Amino acid sequence: MSLNFNQYAAEGNTFLNEFAKEMAMDNDKDKAGRILVAILHALREIISIEESIQLMAQFPMFLKALYVNRWSTRGRKRKIKHMEQFMNLVREFDGSAAVNDFGYENELLEKYIDVTFIYLRKYVSRGEMEDIRDGLPKDLKGLIYTNLMF
Repeated sequence: MSLNFNQYAAEGNTFLNEFAKEMAMDNDKDKAGRILVAILHALREIISIEESIQLMAQFPMFLKALYVNRWSTRGRKRKIKHMEQFMNLVREFDGSAAVNDFGYENELLEKYIDVTFIYLRKYVSRGEMEDIRDGLPKDLKGLIYTNLMF
């Protein structure tokens, strides 16, 4: 494995620029990055460690770094069963910026979640996305199922 940090940074910046553009945040890459991280960390919180490792294996280095940042495998997974609970978890991971990033309504946050999962398909196989979906509670399966783009 080559440790070409400049390449990883360039790939990460390209991804973030494209992601921010898709999220209609061309001029606010910091916000796009916060939202991406909050959604990844919320997902990480509700799927198994084994599934997280399989997901991460398909990520490029810059996404792996975002995914594992501040990750502790100790403790229990949260019992998130409904989309509203998942959105609250995303808000929690976004911290004090959540009100500015999402507002008080769920509609914008749902859009951001959809775009994020669509973008992850650039790196994650259909099979892996299906594995993640299969491990989610019934009310959360639509989180990934409706967003699978093949």
